[in-house]
Amino acid sequence: MELGSFVDRYKHARYGFFDWRCDLNLINKVAIAISFACLTGLMAQIRVYLPFTPVPITGQVFVVLLAGVLLGRRYGGLSQLFYAGIGAAGVPWFAGSASGIGYLTGVTGGYIVGFIIAAFVIGEFTDRYVASRRLLPQMMLMTTGIGIIYALGSLQLALVLDLSLSEAVLMGTLPFVPVDLVKAFAAATIAFGILPKTAYNEESDAEKYPGGL
Repeated sequence: MELGSFVDRYKHARYGFFDWRCDLNLINKVAIAISFACLTGLMAQIRVYLPFTPVPITGQVFVVLLAGVLLGRRYGGLSQLFYAGIGAAGVPWFAGSASGIGYLTGVTGGYIVGFIIAAFVIGEFTDRYVASRRLLPQMMLMTTGIGIIYALGSLQLALVLDLSLSEAVLMGTLPFVPVDLVKAFAAATIAFGILPKTAYNEESDAEKYPGGL
């Protein structure tokens, strides 16, 4: 197969996936959102605890970033809302196989609230603007999403442990920046590769990037 033909097939395939995703009925969209909630719960079990903070390093953030890209604003955010709600209801898929409303009100609950907002924001810009699907804008979106997670996580950490905000940032943000920047770059690279560079769902800048490939 010639390289040009392969590239064209690939462009058609990625455009077709996102066009298909937008046309799914409500039941299927909710089912996919629940699937991403399950994936978030699975990645929560990959965790590394550091001796100076109660906040573990987990694989969840990577899933959250891609949820916004793959599911869009509504269902990306909904996937993380399902993760939080189902875990609070008793399914043991928070980090360390924990569950219950107490986890959401505890030291790491703010990060989970941040998951919901981060996925929504990433999905909002990715769905609305074709121009956001380039590598640099995606990197900016991923780091913004991580910043949202850090902000809400550190705020709740400060409230629960009665810390100053600077102490909470030192404990709940700075230790994780290097590894999360790697996650952001990886997620942005994947997003750049799979996102169509033309309109598929009435984007605000659709006239500049007409659909088809």
